[in-house]
Amino acid sequence: MSARTTRPRLLAAAALTVAALSLTACNSAEGVRDEGSSAGTSSVAPAPKAKADTAAAKDANSSSLPPSSAPSSSSSSSSSSSSSSSSSALTPCTSIRTTATVVPRPLNHLLLAVTNTGSKVCHLPDYPAVRFGEAQSVPPVFEESKPQAVVTLAPGESGYAGVRLSSADGSGSNGYTAKSLTIYLNTDSETSATPSLPKKGVYVDDTIGVSYWQATRADALTW
Repeated sequence: MSARTTRPRLLAAAALTVAALSLTACNSAEGVRDEGSSAGTSSVAPAPKAKADTAAAKDANSSSLPPSSAPSSSSSSSSSSSSSSSSSALTPCTSIRTTATVVPRPLNHLLLAVTNTGSKVCHLPDYPAVRFGEAQSVPPVFEESKPQAVVTLAPGESGYAGVRLSSADGSGSNGYTAKSLTIYLNTDSETSATPSLPKKGVYVDDTIGVSYWQATRADALTW
């Protein structure tokens, strides 16, 4: 074989070798890209997160008020109902004994006392409506004397109210002497009592006022 024939063959073989290597390199590069892309876009990966979210949502939806909240509400309703029932069971005093006493202190004051002579508990609502002599109106009440709770009387117990008949310093006007007294337990009562007054009567002027019913004498005579 001549040298001229051998050289072309060697060149052809070398060219084939280079082409094969280039083709192998290209196929290898595409394979790497495909494998990398497939691993990065797995469709199975999001599943655990979805399950976790579903479980969390289920836990959140299943949470509710503590079981104790229902008994508490029921207990509150029962307490309110009991209180309302207890309050409605009280009735205004009807079987009573009423007295009116002029006291030395404070000056120009009259003490009213109502005693429950009945066999049941009763209460004294608001303040007494009093009328001296032929007066056409009843005295105003000292609003600051209103107690925190209505006075309740068991059988034999007494409640009190104070009446300021006139000013201690003589600053009142339109004064007169009253020798009779009519007392209603409150401004809505239709039942009255007429306790006796001193024979000489009591002096009344336009500063007259009454207190709400009180549980003690001292409270009644504060105003």
